Amino acid sequence: MTLHEHDVQHEDLAKVNAQSQPYQAPRSPLALLTNFFGKTLTIAEWEARKIRHDFTDLITRAVQPALWILVFGEVFTRIRAIPTGSKNVSYLEFMAPGILAQSVLFISIFAGIAIIWERDLGVIHKFLASPTPRGSLVLGKALSSGIRALPQAIVIYLLALILGVKMNFNPLALLGVLVFVVMGAGCFSTFSLIIACLLKTRDRVMGIGQVLTMPMFFASNAIYPIAIMPGWLQAIAHINPLTYVVDGLRSLMLANTAVDMASVGRDFGILLVVTVVLVTIGAALYPRIVQ
Repeated sequence: MTLHEHDVQHEDLAKVNAQSQPYQAPRSPLALLTNFFGKTLTIAEWEARKIRHDFTDLITRAVQPALWILVFGEVFTRIRAIPTGSKNVSYLEFMAPGILAQSVLFISIFAGIAIIWERDLGVIHKFLASPTPRGSLVLGKALSSGIRALPQAIVIYLLALILGVKMNFNPLALLGVLVFVVMGAGCFSTFSLIIACLLKTRDRVMGIGQVLTMPMFFASNAIYPIAIMPGWLQAIAHINPLTYVVDGLRSLMLANTAVDMASVGRDFGILLVVTVVLVTIGAALYPRIVQ
């Protein structure tokens, strides 16, 4: 009899506790999605705010693409050593989008080093203790890399205009260029974050980044058409995300080429799929950076 009364008291206490707690209605998918992207934009804004404190970083990053387009581009345009696949497109015009894609790659491929710095400062621990989704953390950092890459597009456009390249200034084309720059930077910076989560040291991430940048650059259509590559290199170029960044930029940037929306849509779709896959992997591996 005593045990029965004890059980009844526990049941009554459980009912009282349940009634005293406020009712939390299940959140709709739209609310969850809004929350996810809201926190993503917050992380991106926080990361991009660092640019205001170090403008010299933007200036020094602009030196390399300037040298490529001013020296390499001008020389090879004069000697006509590399075909462009079109009589209406000079080599300098062909190369300008490739140099912009190269700048995006070089800026983003070392983004993982910043993650290690944040771990050492204890910032990552605070992020992981917050209710912010891991995907928002990774995607926010990817967007911030895209914002850092946008000044490179301005530099390339200015240099190309000075050198006489006819650029496409259609507002939709300019918007498309911004999308490809941001998505390309996000793709490569997330790849760098994954490397950082696996290797966990600055020296290793720096070494892997240096090993990957030039092969990815030369195994793409940034400075020469895929058609003139040997077969084995063509196969690598077709699985290289940088190839699709260059394709999209080349279709949208140049005034002498007709915009092939089917090709642009294909390039965008492939980049989107690759970026989503990398962000998903990065979100799963992100907690490992502190282990």
